[in-house]
Amino acid sequence: MNISIITVGKLKEKYLKQGIDEYLKRLSAYAKMDIIEVPDEKAPEELSDIEMIQVKQKEGERILAKIHPDAHVIALAIEGKMKSSEELADTIDKLATYGKSKIAFVIGGSLGLSQEVLQRSDEKLSFSKMTFPHQLMKLVLLEQVYRSFRINRGEPYHK
Repeated sequence: MNISIITVGKLKEKYLKQGIDEYLKRLSAYAKMDIIEVPDEKAPEELSDIEMIQVKQKEGERILAKIHPDAHVIALAIEGKMKSSEELADTIDKLATYGKSKIAFVIGGSLGLSQEVLQRSDEKLSFSKMTFPHQLMKLVLLEQVYRSFRINRGEPYHK
């Protein structure tokens, strides 16, 4: 499997980078992983609704340019469907079984994802109704993808 995680913004926090690197190393036994960071759009703290849409659209264009045409796209979105670890593992397993070897997970910037990115997505996934920093979500997502492969292979993993 080829799994891409497309995110907005550069990872700066050393502790998150260490965790991400650890899960990328673990995942290398199961899939080809690719982390793609697109630049975030510079914007002032106070934005009008129109300015927010414009920022998301510019970031969205950068995201869409990085999505492989054959990829099954899973957008992380607060309004998405919540799944258990087993359900995510089942989703990944079914995609592999039915020949969808390219998966792209998309994590938006601080304002979220553009409508265009959400429309391109094959499904929307929510980890919680809470809001998390998008850089932290990269680590959480990698952990859950790793857990999914362990579940699918019947390998032990703490519950």
